[in-house]
Amino acid sequence: MALTIIDSAIIVIYLLSTLAIGFWISKKASKNMKSYFLGGNKLSWFTLGLSNASGQFDISGTMLMVSWLFIYGLKSIYVPWLWPAFNQVFLMIFLSLWLRRSGVMTGAEWIRFRFGDSAGARLSHLIVVVFALCLVLGYLAYGFIGIGKFAAVFMPWQLSDVPEKNETYYACIITAITTLYVVKGGMYAVVFTEVLQFFMMTVACIAVGAIAILTVSPQMLIAAVPQGWLSMGVGWDIGLDWSGSIPQAQQIIINEGMDLFGVFFGMVLMRGILVSMAGPAPNYDMQRILSAKSPKDAAKMSAFVSVALLVPRYMLITGLTALALAFFLGDLKLMGDNLDFETILPFAIKNYIPVGVAGLLIAGLIAAYMSTFAATANAAPAYIVNDIYKRYFNSSANDTTYVKLSYLVSITFIVIGSIIGLKVPSLNSVVLWIVGALYGGYTAANVLKWYWWRFNGFGYFYGMLAGILVAIPMMFIDVPELYAFPAILLICIVACVAGSLLTAPNDMSVLKKFYLKTRPWGFWQPVYDELKKDYPKIQPNAYFGRDALNVLVGLVWHTSLTATGILLVLQMWGALLVAVMTLIATTYFLKIRWYDTLEDYPDEYATAALIEKEQTVI
Repeated sequence: MALTIIDSAIIVIYLLSTLAIGFWISKKASKNMKSYFLGGNKLSWFTLGLSNASGQFDISGTMLMVSWLFIYGLKSIYVPWLWPAFNQVFLMIFLSLWLRRSGVMTGAEWIRFRFGDSAGARLSHLIVVVFALCLVLGYLAYGFIGIGKFAAVFMPWQLSDVPEKNETYYACIITAITTLYVVKGGMYAVVFTEVLQFFMMTVACIAVGAIAILTVSPQMLIAAVPQGWLSMGVGWDIGLDWSGSIPQAQQIIINEGMDLFGVFFGMVLMRGILVSMAGPAPNYDMQRILSAKSPKDAAKMSAFVSVALLVPRYMLITGLTALALAFFLGDLKLMGDNLDFETILPFAIKNYIPVGVAGLLIAGLIAAYMSTFAATANAAPAYIVNDIYKRYFNSSANDTTYVKLSYLVSITFIVIGSIIGLKVPSLNSVVLWIVGALYGGYTAANVLKWYWWRFNGFGYFYGMLAGILVAIPMMFIDVPELYAFPAILLICIVACVAGSLLTAPNDMSVLKKFYLKTRPWGFWQPVYDELKKDYPKIQPNAYFGRDALNVLVGLVWHTSLTATGILLVLQMWGALLVAVMTLIATTYFLKIRWYDTLEDYPDEYATAALIEKEQTVI
């Protein structure tokens, strides 16, 4: 693609700015481990929220969501529940509070907080590190594929006559630039560059949405899509038939099991709720929560992610899809069996976004890749250095040694993730394996750890091990990951419960410390009874009903935010009015029932001073 001088200048200035920020703040990040991985717990919830929103605004996911909207129409609003997209609702309502009260640095360190230092706890600690690193590699490979496909279309220089090699070369170059500022600046660099990236992407999103509104009329869309494309209703079947215009699209619907949409909807809702109840996976989302100044700030940050992210992102996704449907449909038909729906995004930008806006959008989408990649890469050394090297090999090294080792670990994982990316055929295959198989194996153990006192370190280890062992073969067999989820979940539940009941329970002193600080609801009565002996006035968490209702309203709130960006660009004014009114009503409800009830710690027995004292004991 031939870029103008203005477009090229925007991209170059952005890339140089991110490097400058990373090196400028590297001294602050390199003070100690807490500064490098958590920003010293000095970053505001607003800043962390913008950073987290930017980190989730990835180019690979955007390419996928454009293809989903193109194929499935407005029903694609439910497809990201696979991830699950609405996990931020569970985080904002209660899980971010519980997690941040721990005061730990990583997910693996949280496992020690929950299970203590017994043999089972040490095994569970190691298995969560293994899982976290598998997740890091999966996301790094996923990002590497996406940026290569995108950059090969837009960058003005053809580095190879072979398209696949061109994608690889560009992916390596942009990954190398991202590596420099992530490795040097740690969490500070990740957060501050992501804030810059967020504002760039938001401007680009609004611009693309506006272009689509001005150039694609509702009549043009109706003429391009099959009947049922403009409906968000959920029925037994999907109610879409592309066979007359793009048979490949219809085949994808059948291959991915979407033709029976009612079954798919029920599966993703059930799976989404279970995975969300497990809490955040040990990745960049968890690191943002642990980086917050306080539990209340962690909850507000999780809510702000949805507010900042959903409307502008879906304006971009819908704008690009509308442009492709109106002007690119004929070209897609000509591709025949070689049709690749993941190329809709780059081709739409290349052909239909005007000069000037194109440079901003390309820089914004490169920023989206860099922000996700940076956040993921920052998570790997936290586990290797803090949870393995420091704990088992050298607990007395100075902070400079730990930080320098973190540099090496980040670079190593980026290289390995990139190599995996070279071997994976498509974005969709990576996403389905991560969200279907890997998260499927994660769910059972990580739900039980919050809500059942008798669940111990051995149960966690065997449950997670079963999940990983089941997930790995899923990469090589032709079984839909979503529909394999119930079987994976059942295997892991059996392993969790058997591992717990066939071994001794956790030490009661460890359980008391955990419950005193965190105060989850669930099956904790024996632990509560023991705590009452020391703290006669202690109260259990009696807010399950309130939290459950807030989650239900929050799901409607989250879906309304998503629909607002889509309906605005599609100019469906009546439906947009309903979405906005629903959004206002649910926001008011959550203000009264959630925001006004937030508290850092549940009572005087869990004050900051006591927590700090308890932390030194664990």
